[in-house]
Amino acid sequence: MKNYGNHVYVTACIIALGLSAGSFVSANAAPAIMNAVPAQPVDLTYAAEKAVPAVVHIKYVQNSKTQTVNVEGDPFDFFDPFGFFGNPNQNNGGNQKRQMQTPKKEATGSGVIISEDGYIVTNNHVVNGADELTVTLNDNREFSARIIGTDPTTDLALIKINGKNLPTLPVGDSDNLKVGEWVLAVGNPYNLSSTVTAGIVSAKARSIGGGSGEGPSVASFIQTDAAINPGNSGGALVNTRGELVGINAMLYSQTGSYSGYGFAIPTTIMNKVISDLKQYGTVQRAVLGIQGGDVLNFINSQKDEHKDVDLGTNEGVYVADVVEGSSAAAAGIVKGDVIINADGKKITKMSELQELLSKKRPGDEVNIVYLHNKNKKSKTIQLKNAQGNTKVVKTADLDVLGASFRPISEQQKKDLDISFGLEVTKVSKGAIKDGGIGEGFIMQYANDTPLKSISDLQELVKSASTSKDPVLIIKGVWPTGKRDYKVVKVSE
Repeated sequence: MKNYGNHVYVTACIIALGLSAGSFVSANAAPAIMNAVPAQPVDLTYAAEKAVPAVVHIKYVQNSKTQTVNVEGDPFDFFDPFGFFGNPNQNNGGNQKRQMQTPKKEATGSGVIISEDGYIVTNNHVVNGADELTVTLNDNREFSARIIGTDPTTDLALIKINGKNLPTLPVGDSDNLKVGEWVLAVGNPYNLSSTVTAGIVSAKARSIGGGSGEGPSVASFIQTDAAINPGNSGGALVNTRGELVGINAMLYSQTGSYSGYGFAIPTTIMNKVISDLKQYGTVQRAVLGIQGGDVLNFINSQKDEHKDVDLGTNEGVYVADVVEGSSAAAAGIVKGDVIINADGKKITKMSELQELLSKKRPGDEVNIVYLHNKNKKSKTIQLKNAQGNTKVVKTADLDVLGASFRPISEQQKKDLDISFGLEVTKVSKGAIKDGGIGEGFIMQYANDTPLKSISDLQELVKSASTSKDPVLIIKGVWPTGKRDYKVVKVSE
């Protein structure tokens, strides 16, 4: 469970004052109270019975690994260049190469079964980097799980277990949730299986931590006061009808434990992400091509600088910049404009626009109403992907490179005075050949990330193939010792 927090708010109840006020109202408004209809208690047992069997416990294991690292030597160490005293890599006080064993990592989280054949939705941070995933059902059956796809941008992941006739949770429409509506948070906090807590929807389209490097960059959360604690990550937020309306993702706390508010990813975002992961292996993300934020935040920032600003509204999304060649640029949107409506839905803040766009794919259209110099304009815009077109973006694998690789040997490390790298052992038709890399070249870095294993290269190819600039800048060394770099394109 991720947690982000700077403040903890405590509300104090002054009982004596409350009783006095209550007595005063009763004495002076007796007829109104007598005619009032008492609120009916909310029965949450049906929703709990529906949800608990479909929420699973996920155990994450990352195995111990051996890594070669450079450490700065002690200049007063005894010089032993030939290793007679057991340290052949010593360099008279310079850098030394040492093998380090990383500790085995284990963690737990939750997930929600969405299909009878074993598809499970959880958070990306619950499964990211796992070597083993074990799923335990509410009836204590255990399954090994494999990752179908992950999306760090929304902190969602889709995993799969081999099962039949599994209990599922019907997916509801989070757009229909209302502030004040009762919800349940179901998960496995602190390894306490099948835990149910209740609360209300405190806010919608809440932005917290997004884009700061601390949380998902698409941040439009359901805020709830249902208790969410570590281990609840990936669990279900359920309405009173027993429908899944959100995936619990984070809490807001200074201590790491529940202190009043938790946040869930709405099913309107989840549905699109999971569908894309199943169909394409990666999310088809539509981009409008603007940078900006809430109008009110912009106005307040201008006030802090003692500047007066009149945009014609205090609500909407202020456009601080427009990406060249983007959909917004093609539509004529410019810096200083304010987006106030999208597809007939009023837009009061950036998180609402993000949530709406997260349901779109490249090639889809969106009707944008915006203010330009306080004059209202409307445009229907065709959305593009991050690469500036409407093609389906697919996650590339190593096949696109058209080459074979292997980690370098200990002898190569000594001969070339390097500690890691991947040797190109065979080149055929593909991106490696097109980039001018031949057999024998040792790749050490790709996009400034060390290449210590085949899996390192595979992950970089996947991430680069769906990025705005689908290229790998590869730095390495030839067998002669000559250092070189090449640019390899990993997408059409």
